[in-house]
Amino acid sequence: MITISHTSAFPVEDTLFTFALASEAADIFMEYSPLICGIGKVNATYGLMTAIQQERPSLIVNLGSAGSNHYKKGEVVCCTKFVQRDMDVRGLGFEQYETPLSGLPPVLEYGLRMEGLPETICGTGDNFEMAHAETIYDVVDMEAYALALVAMKENIPFLCLKYISDGADDNAAEDWSVQVHQAAVAFGNTLKLIKNDIPVI
Repeated sequence: MITISHTSAFPVEDTLFTFALASEAADIFMEYSPLICGIGKVNATYGLMTAIQQERPSLIVNLGSAGSNHYKKGEVVCCTKFVQRDMDVRGLGFEQYETPLSGLPPVLEYGLRMEGLPETICGTGDNFEMAHAETIYDVVDMEAYALALVAMKENIPFLCLKYISDGADDNAAEDWSVQVHQAAVAFGNTLKLIKNDIPVI
């Protein structure tokens, strides 16, 4: 079971785990036939929609690495709100991050809260952010907003956990390459899919 809280749990066999990269899933999640959707919002949207059409899950869990100058490297956080950080149509009178004529607010609120984890806002965009200074979101990735939006439109519960791999700063690329392989162990421990916790080195 995937236990979200003391009142909410989902069978592992009915859960779809989604990752951008196979390296984030590693051997720990491969037995659960995860969706490796690829990098970016378009790949994430297409991959998740295709997977849902083939077999509709009871729960979608997005696991992946993220940058943050607010949380420490190696920390696992729970994203419950999402911003499309590269959507900017202010020149036509829309709010920053607002998708024109979508009827959606700039901040998409669609994510389960997992007890014991910090709750945060994820800024998703099709670029690797290396100079994060925005305050409306405090972690950055490249897929979560798209996955959350699809889950919301399909009315499927969505859990998004991110492993902080870098500081979204000028050291981000080097830090990410070192930290990303440790994400699967951290997620396995957090979701209690590993019987005896494996230390994250």
